[in-house]
Amino acid sequence: MALSVFSLVLMFAALICALLVLRHAFRQSIGTGVMALLIPFFIIYYAFAHFEHRQKGPILAGFFGASVAAVVLRALSLSI
Repeated sequence: MALSVFSLVLMFAALICALLVLRHAFRQSIGTGVMALLIPFFIIYYAFAHFEHRQKGPILAGFFGASVAAVVLRALSLSI
């Protein structure tokens, strides 16, 4: 139960970080934002190559780290 709740919290944190990257992509252009939203793995390329923010490191760590940790914890909670 606790692993499921913690994985949901991590998923929410990853979603918030992803929304920050998407907001930046849509501010650059509508086409870039749509590509980041709809094309798989383009958001990863965009986050590392074009995303500029004074807190880029923590945002990307929250996005990728929380995503991976949430998936692992979710799988663990389902197997127990």
